[in-house]
Amino acid sequence: MANGTAPGLDALQHIVVLMMENRSFDHMLGSLGADNPRIDGIQNAISNPDTAGAQIKPQPLADFQGQLDPDPDHHFPAVDLQIFGGDTSENRTANMQGFIKSYFNQRRDVAHSQKITYYFPKEKLPVLTTLAQEFAVFNRWFASIPGPTVCNRAFAHYGTSFGRVDMNLLYVNEPFKSTYSRLINASPKHTSKLYYFDVASSTIEIVNLLQNQPELFGTFDQFMDDCSKGQLPDYSFIEPNYSDHDTDTGEAVASDQHPDHNVQQGELFIAQVYMAIKRSPLWASTAMLIAYDEHGGIFDHVVPPACPPDQFTASANDTGTGKEFKFDRLGVRVPAILISPWIPKGTVVDRTFDHASIPGTVTKFFLGDYEPRSVREKNADVFLEPKTQPVDPQRNLLSLATMRNDCPEFDV
Repeated sequence: MANGTAPGLDALQHIVVLMMENRSFDHMLGSLGADNPRIDGIQNAISNPDTAGAQIKPQPLADFQGQLDPDPDHHFPAVDLQIFGGDTSENRTANMQGFIKSYFNQRRDVAHSQKITYYFPKEKLPVLTTLAQEFAVFNRWFASIPGPTVCNRAFAHYGTSFGRVDMNLLYVNEPFKSTYSRLINASPKHTSKLYYFDVASSTIEIVNLLQNQPELFGTFDQFMDDCSKGQLPDYSFIEPNYSDHDTDTGEAVASDQHPDHNVQQGELFIAQVYMAIKRSPLWASTAMLIAYDEHGGIFDHVVPPACPPDQFTASANDTGTGKEFKFDRLGVRVPAILISPWIPKGTVVDRTFDHASIPGTVTKFFLGDYEPRSVREKNADVFLEPKTQPVDPQRNLLSLATMRNDCPEFDV
């Protein structure tokens, strides 16, 4: 069904997701609240106790590299401490008061542990903060699980982690197909590709997603070429470079922004992806989502909400906390930005999303009703309205009647 009152959605043919690593909303975008009170960022009343009993307020002192060393703990037990402040009682309430306590456990250094609350002033992240201010920034996008990378990225690919809350990579023969498999096996077939940086920094999900489907994969160089030729698939998922390593043309520097990799290199990578799409013939027909897989143990002040439980449960032994986890609450808030020339400048979205919204949105947009899908994915909100039903103007983020001609440019 065409959406006569939604020309941006009528034009939309390509969805691109770029998922970065291990940074929280307050850490990366919290400074924007000072300019726009609709953005739920750093506020004067926010603080976190250190292990000496002092209340520490966040400060705009985050560095690009060298500060969060060692890597903050973001495994399930540590995130539990960060969210609940160390309360393990049966009727506990999340208070986001355990971040400094958790980071202290890494080095046993009170002064160093306070750095987990440092955030970037907007001037230090001109790419990410400009995109957040120019397009749609999500106040309530959360990691899917209060835990580490792999299980959260599984939600972005499958709509569930199949009961896992750890770094286990093996999801073979699970009941739900990846978004990519759904699309390429649909009738009519849709195109889909996961672009990893290069062979030395390939996708952490390749063991699950490959499965005799090499057509699903491409390198970042291929993504850039596909953009320039106007040949992007219907759905693209882009991964940054996860490691510093040598290549045939010199050293490739990690661009994922995972502590303690250089945040500026990630800024450059984001700009390259954005500008490749903007310069391509597909700019008018593409929506790009930037998200971060999880918070990486870094401070955020917003309490993760409850959500409908998944059909899977992680045992008390698997969580490492002595309590089972029913996937009935979300992880810590992360940065997320939706980009399209059909989005009004300065859009702020207050609806709740998590990474299950990615397969949920892509599947509904291209395939409509689809089964089987996980309980969590079915209940996740979508960030693009499906074309198969009348569009709610209050939910359509691509709401402009005419395409913008004032979108930002970066010199990359």
